[in-house]
Amino acid sequence: MLRNKEIKLYITLMASVVIVGFVACYFFNPVSGIIALLALILMGAVSFMFTRWRYQQIEKLTEYLKRIAGGEYSLDIRDNDEGELSILKSELYKVTVTLSEQASLLKKDKRYLADSISDISHQLKTPITSMSVMTDLISDENLPPDKRVEFTQNIRSQLERLQWLVASLLKLSKIDAGTIKFKKEQVNVQDLVTRSIEHLLIPMEIKEQTLEISGDEHTEFRGDFNWSSEALTNIIKNCLEHTPCGGTIGISYSETPIYTLIKVYDQGEGIHKHDLPYIFDRFYKGKNAHNDSIGIGLAMSKSIVKNQGGSIEVTSEKDKGTQFTIKFYKSIV
Repeated sequence: MLRNKEIKLYITLMASVVIVGFVACYFFNPVSGIIALLALILMGAVSFMFTRWRYQQIEKLTEYLKRIAGGEYSLDIRDNDEGELSILKSELYKVTVTLSEQASLLKKDKRYLADSISDISHQLKTPITSMSVMTDLISDENLPPDKRVEFTQNIRSQLERLQWLVASLLKLSKIDAGTIKFKKEQVNVQDLVTRSIEHLLIPMEIKEQTLEISGDEHTEFRGDFNWSSEALTNIIKNCLEHTPCGGTIGISYSETPIYTLIKVYDQGEGIHKHDLPYIFDRFYKGKNAHNDSIGIGLAMSKSIVKNQGGSIEVTSEKDKGTQFTIKFYKSIV
């Protein structure tokens, strides 16, 4: 403590006050001077001890901060007393709790990043390996022409799958990073549904599926038309893939004072109850997932809806079908 510059200055000032006070009092009355000297010395000693105690508390706080910097977030320095030091300890503890939560989130993000990289690597590895094998087969001069055409088409299909995967991952990463600015415009749900099913009508026709659409043509919500269309398309596509030939897919929409509601339902095989909590997780493939499923479409739909202040839920019953419920909430004035 004595090494501190401010303590040396404090001792010098106190000594000066004692000497000046003693001399002044002794000049008028020697006895008064001695009494004043003793009083000043006692006061200086008490002041010094109090200052020393405060420096000890500061040293404890310094040690506490060093340990916190080292990752010991379980420490609790609060003493539940009154006074400036107690307030400071409480504030430091609040900072400690915040750092602990941030460290926990950082670890979670690192694990999530590692898992995502692993999943992406797996998704890329399968089509690349397939194309590599087929490329070697095509290079065989004795390969029949019909097989060459078949392998070429397969390679083209795998390339399209890779292109879609990379594009989807880029969109998801932009949404997660918050770099996408979702528009706040009036979206007519009827127009949204029309846009969303445009390129799905042919696959539905091939599977002889029936599409039922119902709702008030004036139903609207405030959001981003293009991104909402992409979210809805992914959900309808999921229903299309899991509905058998001749089945029915339905879309209904309505508006309340609180939210705009869009329902997409099918008569498919349903989702296993163990898979329901995870179907919106990226790269998750349930028990009923198709072999060419990547598990990213529904994850993107949830991110898009959520980032527009909406919510999405799913209910399903085995062999009876699945229903997705989307709500776009209205702003509270």
